[in-house]
Amino acid sequence: MELRTYYPTIVLSDIHIGSEHSKTEEVTNFLKHVNCDRLILNGDIIDGWQLQKQGKRWKNKHTDFFKVLMKMMEKQGTEIIYVRGNHDDFLDHLAPMTFYNVSIVKEYLFHSFGKKYYVTHGDIFDSVTTHMRWLARLGDIGYTFLLWVNKTYNRQREKSGKPYFSLSQRIKSKVKSAVSYISDFEKELVALAVSKKADAIICGHIHQAADRWYGDIRYLNSGDWVESMTALVQNELGDWKIIKYNSRQQVSEDTWSNKILYPEVI
Repeated sequence: MELRTYYPTIVLSDIHIGSEHSKTEEVTNFLKHVNCDRLILNGDIIDGWQLQKQGKRWKNKHTDFFKVLMKMMEKQGTEIIYVRGNHDDFLDHLAPMTFYNVSIVKEYLFHSFGKKYYVTHGDIFDSVTTHMRWLARLGDIGYTFLLWVNKTYNRQREKSGKPYFSLSQRIKSKVKSAVSYISDFEKELVALAVSKKADAIICGHIHQAADRWYGDIRYLNSGDWVESMTALVQNELGDWKIIKYNSRQQVSEDTWSNKILYPEVI
């Protein structure tokens, strides 16, 4: 019998299903080997912006992802909370809505192990996304191009036996305006958590996993499944950590069972 890793709560964000750069198969594989009571899909799970483009179509691997979600609900009793993001803003017409074990919401508050958590995708504090949609789409085109360049560059690195290198992460860490934006983004969300009387804020949106403290408030970002392939998980003691899916490692079912698939903890 296969041994699955159990987490009370798992948070995933920014899968961008429909984008050619989405690691849909990897995140599906991840979900096949975990159990959880609560799965929070924190925005930009489906990339409606990409799917609207000419020539884009729904693929079998996209359906497989949602089949796994249905099996988790049926066999594990998993509660799924889908928080809309800016790329899946077509859900605005549905939220809030609950059916079976699925809730579609714009924000989410929950208590766990004596702590109060406020969950939001994070785009509400991105003035470009919220107020200048055309400019946000232009930025999306630039980011998609950067991912294409990154993919081509890493093919050459792989042939030379070198590890994956993220151009976008390097830009975020080196460009002053990007560093300032991320810092401001985090502080704004922490302030929101304070206003909600929450102990922690859980978000996504900026594709940068993080676990930091701002005074008494914990800032948690689950990252993305376009480049970093990270998940935010809560263990049975109530604490949180970021785990990274290592796609370069050739793993068997036994490897999953022995829980050595995730050697990288951020």
